[in-house]
Amino acid sequence: MPPPPPDDGRPPGLKAQLVATRDAAYRLVLAHIDLAKAEAAAIGGEIARVAALAGIALAAVIFAATLVVVGTSLFLGEWLLGSMGWGILHGLLLFIAIATACGLAAAGVSGSRLAQAFAAGVAVGVLLAIVFGLGLFNNVYARIGEAVLPNVEAGVRPLVVGLAIGAIIGLTLLGALVGGFTAITFGWQVSVGIGVAAGYITWIALMAIDIARTGVDIDVLKARFTPTQTIETSKETLEWLQKRMPPGFGS
Repeated sequence: MPPPPPDDGRPPGLKAQLVATRDAAYRLVLAHIDLAKAEAAAIGGEIARVAALAGIALAAVIFAATLVVVGTSLFLGEWLLGSMGWGILHGLLLFIAIATACGLAAAGVSGSRLAQAFAAGVAVGVLLAIVFGLGLFNNVYARIGEAVLPNVEAGVRPLVVGLAIGAIIGLTLLGALVGGFTAITFGWQVSVGIGVAAGYITWIALMAIDIARTGVDIDVLKARFTPTQTIETSKETLEWLQKRMPPGFGS
């Protein structure tokens, strides 16, 4: 900016007044800009502070919710089923099932299909809890053992029969292990724990089988994230404008 002219005692002329006014306006604009920059910096600092505090608050809420869910699962496992191990297992399976269901729902799997898998899991869980709680497998194996293996000790018969039946049906060592497992007599707490775990596993397995069998319709999934209506409307508008343009316009 040029230095102001020397003061010789005469009143400033029109040009000098215009220059002085321009310079004053320029300095005023600069002052406003500096003020805006300062306020923007202050506001940015406040935004960063609020964002940081909000992030800490959100993290605390998530931690609290997780603590409640995990703590409740462990408490119920200890209180109802006699061991926190059940709470850990059931909590793990529950979160896996929820994550699977949410992922499939996001991929376009209908809620009715997910609900059917959940209902089947509940049915399997309740059925197995009752079967193991009443010792039905053990009783059946014991009756078979009385008829087929009368010379075997009574306390061992259900296990021997269960192993044999499992091996025959499954034709594998795994089948024998399943047969032997079903021959065990469980209390109601353990039976309920087994039923709940089996229900979660069934729910997860059925959802996985369903998506593996039907797959994901990529075209439908793509259509959900494509603004089809906007594109079609824009095409119609463009065609309408082209029809009303003079011949040769824009060529």
